[in-house]
Amino acid sequence: MHIVISDDHQDCIRDLACFDKLKDHTVRIHNNSVTELEALVERFQDAEAIVLIRERTVITKELLDRLPKLKVISQTGKMASHVDLEACKAKGIVVMDGRGSGAATAELNMLLILAALRRLVEEVTRLQGGQWQGYLGDQLSGKVLGVYGFGRIGKQVCHLGKAFGARPLVWGRESSLQKAQQEGFAVASSKAQFFSESDIVCLQLRLNEDTRYIVTAQDLALMKPSSLLVNASRAELIAPGALVAALKKGRPAYAAVDTYESEPVLGANDPLLHLPNCLCTPHIGFVERDNYEAYFGIAFDNINSYVAGSPQNCVN
Repeated sequence: MHIVISDDHQDCIRDLACFDKLKDHTVRIHNNSVTELEALVERFQDAEAIVLIRERTVITKELLDRLPKLKVISQTGKMASHVDLEACKAKGIVVMDGRGSGAATAELNMLLILAALRRLVEEVTRLQGGQWQGYLGDQLSGKVLGVYGFGRIGKQVCHLGKAFGARPLVWGRESSLQKAQQEGFAVASSKAQFFSESDIVCLQLRLNEDTRYIVTAQDLALMKPSSLLVNASRAELIAPGALVAALKKGRPAYAAVDTYESEPVLGANDPLLHLPNCLCTPHIGFVERDNYEAYFGIAFDNINSYVAGSPQNCVN
């Protein structure tokens, strides 16, 4: 098959061990992202199969109408709303997805929390600039670690936080609260209590129509003046502009984010990057070697299973 992979920002896919699974196919890899319809058509016009790296490329009906050769879409990780599944089904395009462990993202959440609490980047920058200590950091032990959502990653963050001596507090859907209680974690009685009592709020929700903009300016205003908000999930979980405004007001006192409303962020073109009380990383939560081997290994297996006549992990 002729396979096209887009958005390989690190130019690393060819170096993965699992890439050998595509040795019997023709593969074209693009290292950048495009969004305009004509550019997407040009990129995918010869593709019989497309491998999507998370939600970096949106597949619409308008695009699919221009791709008559396309037979298969293989998604790295779980499918989200960036692919028009009904349009794929109508055109006979098979869509398949996979699953990773979430460990890499959970670990990055802890890294962001610890780095923010200890002002690690600022201290490194001061030292490189010829200065010595400049900040009095905070420890994680003893803090109330609010985890919004108790799915695969949220559960891991709770356990990791507990290992550091934090006191996890969970909020989310009723099913999430029940699962958290079964695991022995405290749950908040209300959304307001969750935001007002947490020293750290860590967002661990999947983005869908129910969770889009679920964190409001009013929620952020309830946070402690010493609090930290961490978002390594999706920027659209927070109402547009609400986090920037809240950080300027000092509630929360600090934020650490790994995701943005428009990605990739080039030329430092996001207001969060210019706030002194925000630690920003370039959406690297899932960008880790073992994770990539798992994600792409399944995505490539999906294509081979389709070619063999026994497609697996189909979502449409």
